[in-house]
Amino acid sequence: MSLFNVTEYDKQVYEEQLKDFLPSKIIDIHTHIWLKKDAAKIEKKAGEVKRTVTWPSMVAEDNSIEDLQETYRLMFPDKEVSALVFAGGAVGNEPGLPVINSYVSQSAKKSGFPALYYSHPTQSGEQIEQAVVQGGFLGLKSYLDLAPKYLPEAEIRVLDFFPKHQLKVIDRLGGIIMLHVPRHARLKDPVNLAQILEIKQQFPNLKLIIAHIGRAYCECDVGNAFEVLSQSADLLFDFCANTSEFAMTKMLESVGPQRVLFGSDMPILRMRMRRIEENNTYINLIPPGMYGDPSLGSHLREVSKEEGEKMTFFMYEEILAFKRASETVGLSKSDVEDAFYNNSRNMLDEVAGNIYK
Repeated sequence: MSLFNVTEYDKQVYEEQLKDFLPSKIIDIHTHIWLKKDAAKIEKKAGEVKRTVTWPSMVAEDNSIEDLQETYRLMFPDKEVSALVFAGGAVGNEPGLPVINSYVSQSAKKSGFPALYYSHPTQSGEQIEQAVVQGGFLGLKSYLDLAPKYLPEAEIRVLDFFPKHQLKVIDRLGGIIMLHVPRHARLKDPVNLAQILEIKQQFPNLKLIIAHIGRAYCECDVGNAFEVLSQSADLLFDFCANTSEFAMTKMLESVGPQRVLFGSDMPILRMRMRRIEENNTYINLIPPGMYGDPSLGSHLREVSKEEGEKMTFFMYEEILAFKRASETVGLSKSDVEDAFYNNSRNMLDEVAGNIYK
């Protein structure tokens, strides 16, 4: 049985709108892999407040390395796709990290894909360096949910889950930091912008990737962020799980195609959906009955059965938005190949050479 169904409509979208736009080789710079059985071992404490949106968990219970590879085969049947992988699912607290990171390390060696270590802010610099080097990782991914529990979700800062003693290690190694920015104002938040610039000023050798275009999923999330961040000439941006043509256009106009990286945020891009902006937030329109109770997620809204039948994958919707943005700014075929493959290939090779020379 196939991992998921690819409809005739999906095939039409791919063949007519995406196949010729995409290069023959693709690197997905932002993917999560984990096993349900491992996530089940990592229990949240009773009464612990969840600091993240819940709707992604409705798409997939887990995402094994085999499922990830099969997803690429089904969605991009004529392309060669590889990925930068790191843990996902119920990451939990520090005691659960060895379980999820061990699976990622083993999967990376099995598949040949590079990987990031999922870090916890309480780990020492020595622990981080040992974990990265011994596990064959190229840097760190962490998340706002791991910041100290006494901090309200709206007040979490980047340095609360990526402390400087860890950044110092990655800077010395010349590794990657994959940053999912916190705070309700997202990319344009002045605290986020100040700390991003502070990190690049103090740790110039690390590769700082701003994931999801800084969570700028709507036009209102951009603000003057790119003007402020222009002070740093080597920030990298992935556009995973984002369908905002406006944000993608501003990104390309501001930093150019050489600092842009394709990413998916798999497995949630297996979702069938179309995203709209409404009242300064995003709404994922979804087919009826496909993802459980939509009332459990404020960003979900079911459509009619007829409309749902003309919905394709989140993955395709993201790439279509980037295609429209690329046409607006006049990207060449070579520029597109850079964004989907060459930029990531060059960075990953450089980082591997830095750490494992």
